[in-house]
Parts: sequence; C-alpha cells; structure tokens
Amino acid sequence: MPGSFFDTNVLVYIASGDPTKADRAEAIIRDGGVISVQVLNELTIVARRKMQMPWPDIHAFLSILRRLLTVKPMTIETHETGLMLAERYNLSTYDAMIAAAALHADCNTLWSEDMQHGMALGAGLRIVNPFRTAN
Repeated sequence: MPGSFFDTNVLVYIASGDPTKADRAEAIIRDGGVISVQVLNELTIVARRKMQMPWPDIHAFLSILRRLLTVKPMTIETHETGLMLAERYNLSTYDAMIAAAALHADCNTLWSEDMQHGMALGAGLRIVNPFRTAN
C-alpha cells in the first residue's frame, strides 16, 4: 500500500522553534506513515547535540513518533538498495539509506527538505519537500 516516508529533517521541525515548519510537519504526519530506525537514531543525535534536549524529553519525543508512525528496521537488503541508489543518483549514503528504506516500505512519497524536490527514485517513489512554497 503506497504511503509516506519521513526523512529526519522533516521530523526535527516538530521539536524546533519554527512554528510554521512545525505545524506543516505535524500536519503531514497526522495521517501516519513510515520511518526507519535510522531516522530514530538521527533524531536522537540532532535532539541531543544541536537542540540540547534532555534525555527524558528525547525519550518522550521518540515514543510519540513510534506511536504515530510505523518503524521499519534496517536490513541488509535495505543497505544494498541504498548503495545502489547512492551510486546511481549520486546521493549521500545517509540519504540513500533513507530512500532505500522508503522503497522497501512500498512508499510512494518521501518527505524530505534536503533531497531534490520532485526527483523520482526506483519504482514510483517521489521526493517531496513539504516546506516548498509555490512561486
């Protein structure tokens, strides 16, 4: 079943001081979707190092996301697909692993602020920047 996969950078805004982006991120996760364990790990790093959140707040934030979104494990198959995507589309390894996890979760939308808006990867996965405004 097609669905949405969320890159770390979109979810970071939920806990940020940017109310416009936080509201937009909350709106798109309202219908659910998928993340990978990699996303949880990256969120932890950002929350701890950049946002200087205390551990209890990090645990609470991650717990909420785990209730709202389906969490997929990283597998060797995901890793191999990620390597192929990194090579084929010249993606960073981290971005390629996110995209691979989205493909393996049968998602058709990968919400990401960092990857190229509109880019199609594999069979039916499109990258969408949720914060992009129409010009």
